[in-house]
Amino acid sequence: MHKSGYVNIIGNPNVGKSTLMNSFLGEDLSIMTPKAQTTRHRILGLLNDENYQIVFSDTPGIIQPGYALQEHMMDFVQSTFEDADIFLFLTEPTEKPIKDERFLQKLQNTKVPVLLIINKIDLTDQQTLEKVVAHWGEQLPNAEIYPISALNDFNTEVLLDRILELLPEGPAYFSKEELSDKDERFFVSEMIREQMLKIYSKEIPYAVQVEVEEFKEEEKIIRIRSIIYVERDTQKSIVIGHQGKMIKRTGTDARIRMEAFFKKKVFLELFVKVRKNWRQSEDQLKRFGYR
Repeated sequence: MHKSGYVNIIGNPNVGKSTLMNSFLGEDLSIMTPKAQTTRHRILGLLNDENYQIVFSDTPGIIQPGYALQEHMMDFVQSTFEDADIFLFLTEPTEKPIKDERFLQKLQNTKVPVLLIINKIDLTDQQTLEKVVAHWGEQLPNAEIYPISALNDFNTEVLLDRILELLPEGPAYFSKEELSDKDERFFVSEMIREQMLKIYSKEIPYAVQVEVEEFKEEEKIIRIRSIIYVERDTQKSIVIGHQGKMIKRTGTDARIRMEAFFKKKVFLELFVKVRKNWRQSEDQLKRFGYR
């Protein structure tokens, strides 16, 4: 008997969706930062075994979209209702209500198993946790509730065991040799963007899109050339920094991250270009893979 299925992870921004998927996979596949809207795409992570394949689906945090890019990010979340075999709905003890009630209503009415995951329980006390459990018991009476700490791998094994119990029988959807549906270029662009989310403040990280122009893997080194797109000339100046110090720091930090991920030496070139209002342009969003 072989089991397989889509386990789709959804929830508000910053509740630990990427951290949980990475914990299950044992790889830092999805980028993680303290900033909201770190995840922009729907990213599949494959947990493979001789007897099963779990297709974990990491998604952007649920928000009320303010521009075209965010609308397409919410389309990625919406798509999880089309193929889910199991939902993992993540929340945390101090979290505010879900940003879009329509998603909560869909979870209330779905026939797909829902596991309500209260993450970051290491940051709260027992009394608060009990109140949160009672609250979600009323909001999602059809859900099973699991308090965990994804960052500390607390109770994640119990959660994984339950996922395997609920997983339907079926063949593998992807090759057992694969870790994700995304290619190397995608992860390179994400690792560069991850460092920019950490280094830059205010609007800069959200106005940035990274495109990999060249990815050439040789025996001992990977040579990469990437373009960082911003929306305005003033943003370009900030990204580059005085005497190029900021872009050099970004490149150094991203290269270190890539070398750990690919387990090979990396030579990285970064260039900065302006593409005005790309977050509102349907043509540009299609080019960057958001449609």
